[in-house]
Amino acid sequence: MQTARPSTLKLLIAFAAVYFIWGSTYLGVRFASETIPPLLMASVRFLVSGTILYIYARSKGAMPPKLVHWKSAAVTGLFLLLIGNGGMAWSLQFLPSSLAAILVATEPFWLVLVAWTMFGKGRPTGKEAIGLIVGFIGIVLLVSFGSSKSTGVANPIGVVMVIASAIAWAIGSMYATRARVPESPMLSISLQMLTGGVMLVLAGTVKGEWQVLEFDEVSTKSGLALVYLTLFGSLVGFTAYSWLLGVVSPSLASTYAYVNPVVALFLGWSLGGENITVPMLLASAVIILSVVIITLAKPAKQVVAEAVPEE
Repeated sequence: MQTARPSTLKLLIAFAAVYFIWGSTYLGVRFASETIPPLLMASVRFLVSGTILYIYARSKGAMPPKLVHWKSAAVTGLFLLLIGNGGMAWSLQFLPSSLAAILVATEPFWLVLVAWTMFGKGRPTGKEAIGLIVGFIGIVLLVSFGSSKSTGVANPIGVVMVIASAIAWAIGSMYATRARVPESPMLSISLQMLTGGVMLVLAGTVKGEWQVLEFDEVSTKSGLALVYLTLFGSLVGFTAYSWLLGVVSPSLASTYAYVNPVVALFLGWSLGGENITVPMLLASAVIILSVVIITLAKPAKQVVAEAVPEE
């Protein structure tokens, strides 16, 4: 089905949101999780944002969602929010925010593999295979630098969790392009946030986060970070990303991975007191190089063909 081409201004605003706002959310999650358990913190973000978007969409005339819409939203919420976002938030107990952003930059790397192995998009081209190898080398280099959070190098536990989150995000992104969703994009996004938020609450409960949550000990910094993450990271950033998935190819939407690490590195260093080491920068360059190779390897005609979502 052909859809109207979005305006250049809308595309620029949406990409700016996922490029720069999402680049700042890694440090925001680290600050918020200092005194709020990570899974419960993430659940608040998406339950509040999802409720606001749902009420707004319905007030604008969106029809009530059908059961199939809730099912699609639950699958997307599982991969994007519970495993993707929740896993990343949990990993920041072991990694500096800047390193987490660098590892999330492997998103196009995993999109190629997920599209091939799970969604029948065809095996990687020669250039994409080179990009995959380069990306793997970058990850190995990053992990090999050590296991100390304070020195700005990679703890293997955190690395594995972030990579698992990135793979889940790739699966959710690909699934979202073919899922049956409401006609209202805003309503569709709200359902993803609500279902994902409920899953995060359940996961936090199972993990025992309610037992360690002390409301009196929640710092002002954590509270303000949570507000920022809810209003900007979720309402603005996630909405922009979900909209982009409907109007451009998943690989093009994932190019935020180029800019997010740069923003996160700068903010982690300037505001979060995180070290930036030469080995870390070298590994980052290798990983981002792999992302560039993979993205540029996609033929222009294929990008255009993928830009129209499947029914």
